[in-house]
This record gives sequence, C-alpha cells and structure tokens, in this order.
Amino acid sequence: MNFLTKAAPIIFVLLWSTGFIGSKLGAPYIEPWAFLTIRFIVVLPILFVLALLLTRKWPTSPSAILHCIVIGMLVHGVYLGGVFWAIKQGMPAGASSIIVGLQPVLTAFMAVLLLKESVSGKHWISMAIGATGLVLVLGPKFDLSGTGITPATIAAAFVAVVGISFGTVYQKRFAQNVDLLAATTWQYVGALLVTVPFSLFETWQITWSGELIFAMVWLVLGLSVGAILLLMLLIREGAVSQVASLFYLVPVATAVESYFLFEETLSYVQIGGMVLVISAVLTIRGSAGKPRNRRLQA
Repeated sequence: MNFLTKAAPIIFVLLWSTGFIGSKLGAPYIEPWAFLTIRFIVVLPILFVLALLLTRKWPTSPSAILHCIVIGMLVHGVYLGGVFWAIKQGMPAGASSIIVGLQPVLTAFMAVLLLKESVSGKHWISMAIGATGLVLVLGPKFDLSGTGITPATIAAAFVAVVGISFGTVYQKRFAQNVDLLAATTWQYVGALLVTVPFSLFETWQITWSGELIFAMVWLVLGLSVGAILLLMLLIREGAVSQVASLFYLVPVATAVESYFLFEETLSYVQIGGMVLVISAVLTIRGSAGKPRNRRLQA
C-alpha cells in the first residue's frame, strides 16, 4: 500500500487525462447523458463484485451511505455531466479546460473555509504559477470563433467545477472512514440519480462504432474504476488542497497525449507553460504536511 500511495499521484494524472481522449473518441456517436448513464450502469456491477470480494466492511448507517451517494452525485454526475454537456453543445475543449482549470484554486478555498486546512503563502504562490502555466498550455486551444461559448455552456462548465470541488471537500469531511470500494460503489448509485433523469430528455440514438466501444471500455475500467479509486485514496491520505493541485497536470498530460495520438501541435509557449505547471505542482507536493483535519470522523 505504501508503494501505491507514492505512485498514486502519477498514475492518477495519467489515467484521468485520458478521460478527455476517451470522451473525444466517443462523443460523435452518442449523446452525453446517455453516454454517462451507460458508463455508470456498466461500472456499478463491476465495482459491486470487487467490493463483495475485497471489502471487509460495508457502510451500514443511513448517514454514511447517504454521504457516499451525495459525493457520487457531485464528483461523477454533476462534474462529468456538466463538462460532457457543454462540449456536446459546441464549447471548444480548450475553453472548457480553462474553466475546469479553476478547480484546484476553488478546492483550496473550500478546504480552507470548510475543513480549516492550513494553506501556506508558498502554496498559494505555487497555485498562481500553476494557473499561469495552465493558461499558456491551453491558450492556443482557446477559440472564440465558434458559437459554442454561450452563457449556458459557460454555466454548465462552471457548475461542473463547483461540483467536483465541493464533492472532493465533502468526501474528505464525511467519508474518511468508509472502505474505498464500498464507498465508490455507492457513489455510482448517486451518479445515476443525476444522469438518468437528464438522459430521459435525449433520443438515445447510439451508433455502436469501434471508437465508441473502445472509449466506453476504457472510460469504465481506466477512469471509473482505476482513476476514481486512486482519487479517493489520495483524498484520504493527503490534504484536499494538495490533491487538487494534481488537476493542473491533467491538461498538460492531455496535450502531450493529443500530440502523439491526434497530431496536435505543441508550441514553445505551451512547453514553457508545462514546465511552470510541473514546477508548481512539485513545489506544492514537496511542501506537503499533515492536514489539520486528519482525525475527523465520518
């Protein structure tokens, strides 16, 4: 477990960044809420079986189960639903990424206000440097020429960011002592409570192409199982504000992956921005201390 804890940040960033790649592959063949609903329906029995085999103790109190469901609604339903919907409505991926890039700062503010975490001045400066680097990385992808940047898509992307930021803090506060597999299983029940009602307003016209099937399999196994369990582990083991800083690295990893997979360009400005982001995150992670709320009970 000690090795996994140390390797978890790198593995998480690599897995989470591929979510944008998988979404890009699958989006042309299916509507966003239907996509997420099918994804969560498929992942739920997988996690349930794993939890039955590996979990020592399931949450039994109604409050513990409810907390897990609320986390799932926020982290999976609201976040992914908002981002998928905004992109499907035509919002450029670069624009949505910049809005989603607010997440580390917003989460840090919430951690200070709601969890009373101690965030040093060095941490805030590093966050600002990381944000600057993120703008340099994503700036060339920002496109105002299309019609996809509307009040509705901006609001959807912003609601998504608030959802995952608050969900991360909520998980740290109320679900610390629940088994990871059991908690994540209940989270996807919560996620379906968000996606199913919205999917009923869609046509459910699906083209089962090879790209969609590959994207669905990868998003289920790599993201909904692997990355989410790692995220829950990271939140449990460290301060929320420091875990949130890892999300700065996700667009960097996605840009590199897109360079190799989709032949997208990388300018010297973007590479410089990547250096800033990586330096900022390493500084934040290097100055990690024990969070003050370590003994909070679920």
